[in-house]
Amino acid sequence: MSTAPRHGRNHGGVQVVQRVASILGALKNEHDGLSLSQIAARVGLARSTVHRLVAALEEERYVVSASPNGRFRLGPGLASLAQSASRDLTLVIHPFLAQLSRETNETVDLAILEHDHVVFVDQVVGLRRLRAVSAVGAVFPAHCTANGKALLAAYSDEEVARLLPETLEALTPNTVTSRTSLFEELARVRKEGVAYDREEHTLGICAVGAVIGQPASPVAAVTVPLPAQRFYGHEQRLTTTLLGTCREIDAALGA
Repeated sequence: MSTAPRHGRNHGGVQVVQRVASILGALKNEHDGLSLSQIAARVGLARSTVHRLVAALEEERYVVSASPNGRFRLGPGLASLAQSASRDLTLVIHPFLAQLSRETNETVDLAILEHDHVVFVDQVVGLRRLRAVSAVGAVFPAHCTANGKALLAAYSDEEVARLLPETLEALTPNTVTSRTSLFEELARVRKEGVAYDREEHTLGICAVGAVIGQPASPVAAVTVPLPAQRFYGHEQRLTTTLLGTCREIDAALGA
């Protein structure tokens, strides 16, 4: 019996998945939504094809109507999938965070990007009496944190400009509030694979951060926050240890 039809069906199934993924990707961070024509232009598909796929996604609540004039945005149906994936990922990643905390004797955080902020989704608290303090569920601005800058570096400057507010809030005298300066720093992060917070979010607290997953589409960022007196002069050691752990996590995730 010929296997050609089966191969064709499999190929078609893969193509549909790729097209759906591209549509969902086009809607990412588009909080006001996109029209079918705009989506079609973004993903390079015929409007009729996009209409059919979006209709199927709408039935599952993976996309929802964003306006009366036919714009669509990501829907709540993705939230439950994201929460489930986040829990599963945390179970895999947590032992590596604990290992990194033991190696550095510092607190270690895991965070994801939500628009222009980072959300802390896991943490291993260091045992030193003087340590950086945050918590799972905490929300920090992305532009002045090591995890935020590490995650923003996955985007182009144009995408970052759309993500961030027009005015970058200064939380300390060290906060970078110039978009030009921030873009220059993100270019360095893309090149070196590591981001720093030099008392930009909180005076007296520094951090080093790097992403896990593919650099162009990271899963999350791992950071080591610590008091400034234990950071300055030790950046290279912290960076080397952090990047080594991130490589181990990537291997475990198959990234």
